[in-house]
Amino acid sequence: MKYILLAVAAALFAVAARAADPPRLQVDPFWPKKLPHNWVLGEVSGVATDERDHVWIIQRPTRLAAAPPVIEFDPEGTVVQAWGGPGPGYDWFTSEHGIYVDPEDHVWVGGNGAEDGQILKFTRTGKFLLQIGHPGARLDSNDLTRLGRPADIRLDPAANEIYVADGYGNHRVIVFDADTGAYKRHWGAYGQRPADQRQPYDPKAKPARQFGNPVHCVKLASDGLVYVCDRKNDRIQVFRHDGSFVAEWFIRPETRGLGSVWDLAFSPDPAQRFLYNVDGTNNEVRILRRADGGIVGTFGRPGRQPGQFHWVHSIAVDSHGNVFTAEVDTANRVQKFVPVAGAGAAPP
Repeated sequence: MKYILLAVAAALFAVAARAADPPRLQVDPFWPKKLPHNWVLGEVSGVATDERDHVWIIQRPTRLAAAPPVIEFDPEGTVVQAWGGPGPGYDWFTSEHGIYVDPEDHVWVGGNGAEDGQILKFTRTGKFLLQIGHPGARLDSNDLTRLGRPADIRLDPAANEIYVADGYGNHRVIVFDADTGAYKRHWGAYGQRPADQRQPYDPKAKPARQFGNPVHCVKLASDGLVYVCDRKNDRIQVFRHDGSFVAEWFIRPETRGLGSVWDLAFSPDPAQRFLYNVDGTNNEVRILRRADGGIVGTFGRPGRQPGQFHWVHSIAVDSHGNVFTAEVDTANRVQKFVPVAGAGAAPP
């Protein structure tokens, strides 16, 4: 009996150890399936997953066999529907950037073009619901009515508040009522009042007291923490919902150019133990411990082949731990990475 109990204990310990290990992933080179109508993708600037584990992208249509800007795929990679572009009652974008599908199946999109000062809310079938902000973006991080080339969007369902990483023009996170668009609050780096001060990044200097450009992502964890990508400054800053500062982590701080923190996504386990960080300068995905920001794994490297990256820009994770990445510049694709059997963060 003693040996049986020891064997059971050893097995349970091994399972627990594997669950605590970071995920290991490999590319699925056959996902997605061929696009219909001979569509050709432009820059894929955003990727998201929904409650059905469907995958959504927003892309910048090309002039050759252009696909619609918003495309929904089922888990197998078949196109379900596509829509988007100019329409009555709202202002579309000069450069599409960022997509998010909230738990109520509303689709939120943004734009980072020179004149894009708005975000848009649609039903999953593309019916327009709400516009927050107006075109004609200008640099003013304390303007309460107009956005500055917003990069990313997330909903806090409990408070019915929408958080915006604002963005390519401004230097802040700003929060609105998700139904009416009414302004709630905003903040800059360290939870301070933002100022529009452009300063070059120097890894040897003291950390910048303001966000750089762009403030490229905002993500809400299940435990109430808010994670912000300060891309140019090679850092993640962590806040509470009221904007109070919690922590900051520097990621590959020697990175210059376009910076190292382009987007983030959470692992699907209940504790969200890991963060995925895409880096379009070094062209890799890092796996971070959410507890302290420590790097525990990486995948990908520069290149054009499956599993490699060129300007990897956005990332999303489904409930099974599959990871989806989107690339811009001239890569123009979405890729899927699947967990290696028996390795790392098991699905909930």
